[in-house]
Amino acid sequence: MESLPKAYEPAQVEQKWYQHWTERGYFHAEVDPARKPYCITIPPPNITGSLHMGHALCYTLQDILTRWRRMQGYNTLCLPGTDHAGIATQNVVEKQLAREGLTRHDLGREKFIERAWQWREEYGNTIIRQFQTMGYSFDWDRLRFTLDEQYADAVLEQFVRLYHEGHIYRGARVINWCPRCRTAISDIEVEHEEKQAHLYHLAYPFADGEGSITVATTRPETMLGDTGVAVHPDDQRYLGARERMLVLPLVGRQIPIVADEHVDPQFGTGAVKVTPAHDPNDFEIGLRHRLPQVVVIGPDGTMTEEAGRYKGMDRYACREQVVEDLRAQGYLVRIDDYVHSVGHCARCGTVLEPLLSEQWFMRMKELAAPAIEAVRDGRIRFIPDRYARVYLDWMENIRDWCISRQLWWGHRIPVWTCPDGHYTVTKTAPEACAECGSTELTQDPDVLDTWFSSALWPHATLGWPRQTPELEYFYPTDVLVTARDIIYLWVARMIMTGLKFVGEVPFRDVYIYATVQNWEGKRMSKSLGTGLDPLDLTAQYGTDALRFALTVQAGNTQDMRFDDGRRKPGDPIRAPVPEMSRNFANKIWNAARFVLMNLGEAPAGPLPAIPATPEELADRWILSRLHRTIAVVNQGFEEYNFDEAAKALYSFLWNEYCDWYVELAKPRLRAGDETVRAVLVHVLDQALRLLHPIMPFVTEEIWQKLPGTGESIMVSTFPAADAARFDEEAERRMQQVMDVITALRNARAEMNVASSRSIPTAILGAAAEETEALRPVAGYIQALARVEHLQFESPEAARAHRQALSASADGVQVLVPLAGLVDLEVELRRLADEIADTEKELKRVNGKLANEQYVTKAPAAVVERDRQRQAELMERDRTLRQRLELLKE
Repeated sequence: MESLPKAYEPAQVEQKWYQHWTERGYFHAEVDPARKPYCITIPPPNITGSLHMGHALCYTLQDILTRWRRMQGYNTLCLPGTDHAGIATQNVVEKQLAREGLTRHDLGREKFIERAWQWREEYGNTIIRQFQTMGYSFDWDRLRFTLDEQYADAVLEQFVRLYHEGHIYRGARVINWCPRCRTAISDIEVEHEEKQAHLYHLAYPFADGEGSITVATTRPETMLGDTGVAVHPDDQRYLGARERMLVLPLVGRQIPIVADEHVDPQFGTGAVKVTPAHDPNDFEIGLRHRLPQVVVIGPDGTMTEEAGRYKGMDRYACREQVVEDLRAQGYLVRIDDYVHSVGHCARCGTVLEPLLSEQWFMRMKELAAPAIEAVRDGRIRFIPDRYARVYLDWMENIRDWCISRQLWWGHRIPVWTCPDGHYTVTKTAPEACAECGSTELTQDPDVLDTWFSSALWPHATLGWPRQTPELEYFYPTDVLVTARDIIYLWVARMIMTGLKFVGEVPFRDVYIYATVQNWEGKRMSKSLGTGLDPLDLTAQYGTDALRFALTVQAGNTQDMRFDDGRRKPGDPIRAPVPEMSRNFANKIWNAARFVLMNLGEAPAGPLPAIPATPEELADRWILSRLHRTIAVVNQGFEEYNFDEAAKALYSFLWNEYCDWYVELAKPRLRAGDETVRAVLVHVLDQALRLLHPIMPFVTEEIWQKLPGTGESIMVSTFPAADAARFDEEAERRMQQVMDVITALRNARAEMNVASSRSIPTAILGAAAEETEALRPVAGYIQALARVEHLQFESPEAARAHRQALSASADGVQVLVPLAGLVDLEVELRRLADEIADTEKELKRVNGKLANEQYVTKAPAAVVERDRQRQAELMERDRTLRQRLELLKE
């Protein structure tokens, strides 16, 4: 029988097996109506991205589901791809040009796009190679890109259809504008940060010279574009003022006072300045009251001609000058410190400017209605289900979507305009205007929002708008695994477009995975020093270890604190999860080596069948525990409780199989027991299959060495639980045996007896029924607890033994006579020294906790650790004194 090397070396195994799987075509799926499909279209990462911990968790979970379903016999397709990432990619290429002393305008649009494609070819597949390093079984033959010719056709098809159905329109509205990226940004791509700022209170005088109204703003430079002041209709303070006009300070323009229910009369003076061109709420007030729209800040963040003498100034420099001028002219009432939320560009971090701009918009309410219903009626379910409410709250209050971006890299908007302003909307360049026949046509220079194209991902990657066999067979897909921060950006929009264009939901389940944070609960960031590179962890611990470490923590919580073992002074010592996972792989490896070495020269075929009801208690027990674990793992994957499945496998393999059953098997193997060989291999085979979706490499390497296996574990049959193997009686009896063995081991440790030395005699005090059950397995107890002679007595007789260490184990009294077991004088001295050391440490800790200044000023976590330490020392002192008294007797 072929054996395993002494140590598991991931680097020598992973590339070999990934290449083997790829060459055999295991990842590829073709339409097969005779088989049940299972499909995932992965969230396409940006081509500018590289693997981070959030990616590692997201795509590992998808690979687990894919491998599990493949082994269950489904025709599995996990379809990969990347997103062109409009703003992000354009920024990267422009920075590359800047290092050469060039701008995109120096190149021109066509050459710049060529340069972007060149960058994509060189760097855009970095994350794909990293996915392969992680062992993901994605169908690389079907790799998609959101600017591929077929995909681009689907994007244009979507735009043209929606436009002609009246869902897309051109209009001027206040949008989020990034002066750095020079493009519109959608509401849900804005990152809000709490900022310490100022609230400026300004006096606007009445035009008749009698009195003034005070308004407040955090952006005084925008007052140059004010065209009104609004008050609430029911605000009694301003009833007599509504017919009067105000004079706008610094500008001299007369502006009206309007009554609008949007105004909160409880905020400030109850009067608000209205700047329709630079605030979305003011824009709506302006429409209702037909106020002019005066644009005073331009697309580059500098003041426009409408700003008068401030023209050309940077917006922040203008703010300072306006405040100084207001102060000098007596219009600045006061300045208060103020904390408020400021919107930043998610791509470059620039503070965004609300700006009136002509853009393309998409009407959303009509498209949202069926998408809302699909979640309400259960056609789509969110896991955890709390995210359904998040989705519904947003969808029920959805606003029109600004879909145009002032970029060059992306899907160019398929709209051509003639000199008379007529629009011709078609997928290909028209020869003449559809309305007037003019041949002087200009295509819109803008591109579509990246999310407009990725909203088609599930059906466009399967061939839409063509009615392909793949679309008919694999759509709807089965599950979307994604992050909570793109429920609005992506999930909702895919549901809307899927229902609109295919007439069916794009996926059945939406699993929202936890956000990966560092051990302290801080977001992972390389710049902040809190980030981790998944590939560094795979190099250190192995890919399987990282996959397991992520999975075992992937509960249905909002955040996951990933423990890589980093510590600050004062932190408790703990084993990092990747190290624990690597140790788990090594534990399985060593157990497999033992099993293979004990198969001897067994034939290559399968081992003898396992009896339906084995005679040995240990065999019945391990088979029962195996099938219960199979049930937990299948249920865990089915219900997206990945952590529960991983913990069940860890507990079964490490504790029950390796620590107990393998040890119990050793005497039987020496005696030539064929049944135990068969059970050892069968349980290992089944456990490796269970573990394979999480840890594919080590399981394949071991499985290939087992007798009677097939071409690859990844296309073997996934275990199904057999209720006939559940044996509660065997589990109860075996638990009692393990409790007795544990009690004896603890007694040995308490009395400082070397593990190499046998206990001469152990006494078990048990009722007749328990004694009868324990006698047949006395050999288990003697072998694993290293007891030479096991003596059974009644509970009454057992209690008569005075000079014995005593413990209770599941209703059995366990006694270890001390005579001949320890050197009393040496042990008495050792205990006395240990008590003295404990008292000294306890005195030190008590002193700290008695110091009121320390308790009140030290970090709460540090004080709590000291209190825990105090309790531990007090318990240790009590236990040591009990042992000392026992020995003195």
